[in-house]
Amino acid sequence: MFVGHYGPSFVAKKLEPCVPLWVLFLAVQFLDVLWAPLVLLGVEKVRIIPHFTASNALDLYYMPYTHGLLTALAWSVAVGGCYHFVVRPANRRTAATVGVAVFSHWILDAVVHVPDLPLYGNSAKVGFGLWNARALAYTLESVLLLTGIWLSRRTARIRPIPIWGFGGFLLAIQAYNTFLAPPPTSDRAFAVTALIAYAVFAAAAWRLEVSGAAPHAA
Repeated sequence: MFVGHYGPSFVAKKLEPCVPLWVLFLAVQFLDVLWAPLVLLGVEKVRIIPHFTASNALDLYYMPYTHGLLTALAWSVAVGGCYHFVVRPANRRTAATVGVAVFSHWILDAVVHVPDLPLYGNSAKVGFGLWNARALAYTLESVLLLTGIWLSRRTARIRPIPIWGFGGFLLAIQAYNTFLAPPPTSDRAFAVTALIAYAVFAAAAWRLEVSGAAPHAA
């Protein structure tokens, strides 16, 4: 899953408006943000196999440190704890929301991935395999993203018109990745591209937010 992960970031923004949207954008993709440099370092591994699934060519056969169930839970607690320690929000629910946003990545990945998400170590792998039905996978990504944006439409600080335009842009990227894009040239190239995308989208989320704006009318 790619842009569908951003749906929960908008829901989290609705629940906790004090958390910057760019923070939530990084939180929901944190496991992948961590995964990419580990691939570049050769710690976690992915093979590029054309038509490995109907939606992409990624054989994600070794990623126990980022996408294991237990490690994903640990990272979620760690990120939420770090946010609480650094930002010192008024209540612990804010930090918990950031932690849940991190863990939402694993939950949504489990829906679309083939069985490559380990429950512990590199064992007992799970995944419902929706990537093998790419039209359904794309529909799910679209519904998650658009529902999140719609639910956050009254949230203060988010520019209402640009956010829908940005959502359309994300869906266009997802459509290209799902239906048209050739396989990545290498695992390293894919990891670098992913890191750049996460940084650019987080920067866009920062630009879409206006400090101190009044809540928007429905």
